[in-house]
Amino acid sequence: MTDDVVRNEGVLIAGAGPTGLTLAIELARRGAGVRIVDAAPAPHRESRGKGLQPRTLEVLEDVGVTGRALAAGTTRLPFRKYFDGAHVNDTDPFAEARPTPDAPYERGVLIGQWQVERLLRERLAEFGIAVEAGTEVTGFEQDEDGVTAVIADGERVRAGYLVGCDGGRSRVRKAMGVRFDGTTDETQSMVVGDVEAEGISRDVWHQWFASDGSGVMLCPMPGTNSFQFQAGPELDAGGDPLPPSLESFQRIFDRYAQVPGITLTDPTWLSLWRVNVRMVDRMRVGRVLLAGDAAHIHPIAGGLGMNTGIQDAYNLGWKLALATAGQAGPGLLDTYEEERLPVAAWTLGISTDLYARVREAVKEPGTGVEAAAPPPMGTGYRWSSLAATATPAATGDPAVLRPGDRAPDAPCLDASGNPVRLFEVYADPRFTLLDFGAEVAGAVGKLGAEHDDLLQAFTVDGGGSDLRDHEGHARRAYGIRTSAPALVLVRPDNHIALLTRDPVEVADYLTRITTFTPKE
Repeated sequence: MTDDVVRNEGVLIAGAGPTGLTLAIELARRGAGVRIVDAAPAPHRESRGKGLQPRTLEVLEDVGVTGRALAAGTTRLPFRKYFDGAHVNDTDPFAEARPTPDAPYERGVLIGQWQVERLLRERLAEFGIAVEAGTEVTGFEQDEDGVTAVIADGERVRAGYLVGCDGGRSRVRKAMGVRFDGTTDETQSMVVGDVEAEGISRDVWHQWFASDGSGVMLCPMPGTNSFQFQAGPELDAGGDPLPPSLESFQRIFDRYAQVPGITLTDPTWLSLWRVNVRMVDRMRVGRVLLAGDAAHIHPIAGGLGMNTGIQDAYNLGWKLALATAGQAGPGLLDTYEEERLPVAAWTLGISTDLYARVREAVKEPGTGVEAAAPPPMGTGYRWSSLAATATPAATGDPAVLRPGDRAPDAPCLDASGNPVRLFEVYADPRFTLLDFGAEVAGAVGKLGAEHDDLLQAFTVDGGGSDLRDHEGHARRAYGIRTSAPALVLVRPDNHIALLTRDPVEVADYLTRITTFTPKE
């Protein structure tokens, strides 16, 4: 180690998009040391991925951002479809959707990616941490004790761990030497950008399609005067896409929208996008990890890229914080790849299929882009070595919920009789233990005291209970059908760790976290 190395025994994050920012917040709120750098000299103002899905809103509620995102975006924007210039219909694919006690977000929110990043930066600043702009990690070396990263200006940074959140062209990934398997389809491309268009209604998402399968879409971006423009590109004489420009956007709009007198102006983002489907074969090499687009890149349909990256960070954050603090066994970080790599593969399959469905949908007058709405994400990790084997007698109906599943929400009352949701309870960065019934309350209280740095414990509906399931929603959501006691251990990322009736099993699980070794 030389004198030019700046010591930083926490986590160095390369890349300050939604993934890197979410990870930084998750680490900061758990007291881990964080430094986050980004190659760009300043934050962008591009809409890019423009939607947060319901599961991501649950994640960001825990992070402390969902309320701000809902205020900045919109959850209700009808789709207005035109075919060969004629208005076909207005639809809202989520018109009948309603929130439920166990799932409070029935639909996603339309919001520009730059706005999501701004909200995450503001939240990160509340922990006293700012993004170091114009600072790129260009390489690294690692040993058993940490990582020495090289910054573009020659600075050498020592960190306990390095996480590459630096996008599809990730320099961290390239330096790791992992494979990035997949394809780039040069024959399928799209131009995307942010423009203004005075005289076009901002109350709907306009989708103009033609019988030849081409078209153009204008989506009003909340909180701005801009629309996100999407269309197939103009081609040169050789059939190759022409570079995007305001002039080409105008020609495409005039051709398909057939709305005279509308001029596109003030472009703030013009981009040519090609169908790119790739993922790594590994998300961790020693003390260096990957998340978001650095690990997997998706077709644009469904907005799955930003959402998957945020959920990567949510899965990794608590594990990395425990590892940094020396509270986790050496195998805990292996569960990040074990859990998220299959999700990335599944999501790539889903997003590729969605893109194909979008292309087919535009050819039929009676269908639209809403037909390509994605299925729910973040349903769980039942295959994970962190998913303890379910005890059959733990609940009256163990098929309702299993270890590894997403932990449902439910309205309850606290000890003072005030309304409180389980999601609010789970916002604590530790594991949460719910004790349904008072029979083992003493043992549960002892567990909470003995593992205070790792666990918070609540008795539900027992004598002197911490929480009251006054309407029975929590018992229904967690499949508890009998009056016998039941213990539910919830992970810091709000997935079920354990279902049991025996406090000893909870103690054993927490001990395993601190000494964790992965499956063979």
